[in-house]
Amino acid sequence: MKVLGISGSLRKGSYNTLALRAAQKLVPQGISMEIADISQVPMYNDDVRTAGVPEAVQVLREQVRLADAVLLVTPEYNFSIPGVLKNTLDWLSRPPEPPFEGKPVAIMGASPGVVGTARVQYHLRQVLVFMNTFTVNKPEVFINQAPGKFGPDGELTDEPTAQIITQLLVSLQELKQRVA
Repeated sequence: MKVLGISGSLRKGSYNTLALRAAQKLVPQGISMEIADISQVPMYNDDVRTAGVPEAVQVLREQVRLADAVLLVTPEYNFSIPGVLKNTLDWLSRPPEPPFEGKPVAIMGASPGVVGTARVQYHLRQVLVFMNTFTVNKPEVFINQAPGKFGPDGELTDEPTAQIITQLLVSLQELKQRVA
């Protein structure tokens, strides 16, 4: 199974990007993961879309289309979805043939706070319902107090977090098998 990982943060040293890289290393047998770059996706404008989809969006649409499933890893900004991720999803939800249509999706997020991105994940689930995805319900992965879970080299050092990320990936694999 080919999974496309997308981080909802552009920040260098982002705990969410670190968590995504950790997930890439933790994939169970039978899963491979590629990480997409959303840094070049322009602000959504339907005039731009109708004139011709920008190359960065075309590349991302193709990556999502070719993936068997998607893993979204996102911080929480102001109790909701970071603009860069929401903007990316807006581009990917547009016709023709939206690539997320019917795609299995898993969500996780990391935060320095104690809530661990719970609110953004619920908002993201609402968006994914409209995009007609199949979203993993459990486990929910809220990586709270993230600075203490990664070493100075950016490697995940917290074993319970590694275990729940692995469980999420297994659940994503099982969901893909059920909806195939």
